[in-house]
Amino acid sequence: MIYAIATADLQPTAAANVQQAAEVVVAAFRGQVHGWQTLDAALEEVQESFGEGRLSLVALDATGRVVGWIGGVRQYEGHTWELHPLAVHPDTQGHGVGRALVTALEDRVRALGGRNLWLTTDDGRDLTNLDGVDLYPTVIDHLRTLRDTGGHPITFYKKCGFTVTGVIPDAYAPGHHELVLAKRLVGERRWEVQTHLL
Repeated sequence: MIYAIATADLQPTAAANVQQAAEVVVAAFRGQVHGWQTLDAALEEVQESFGEGRLSLVALDATGRVVGWIGGVRQYEGHTWELHPLAVHPDTQGHGVGRALVTALEDRVRALGGRNLWLTTDDGRDLTNLDGVDLYPTVIDHLRTLRDTGGHPITFYKKCGFTVTGVIPDAYAPGHHELVLAKRLVGERRWEVQTHLL
């Protein structure tokens, strides 16, 4: 069953939706070390999503209640955007809400001339084979072995077409890494070959 029947821009004047989006963030990140543990912190994050160069979208269920929220941050002169953050209420996870939000954000970024979307996700909850591992000095070799061992978000993002493109080793603490993923949004890259006459 797909819970999200609509995605829409989150408007700063829609107080009820802003509140519900913040509640979704708290519920989605509850118990995680890095996330928004209080409603005030989540409301602050939602409010920041209304700034210049930002996108803020919600997923609404059949009653019009917010069940998911996604943000986008314009970077690299608008050629590349960061997906930050994505939150889906735990009661509706696994029912297409997250995918609907990612697709809606991709469409919006594409319409604004964006070519790439990237994100980071932490790896410190024993959900991949790299959690707790010392990645230095052969970081890339370790990254090649990355696999989900317990429901890490990388599996969801890979299903959405993202590729693991890097890692920040020990980002939060020894063995607690930040994974980097990215996705090309428009066609194949065309290399322009320029010749110079000497």
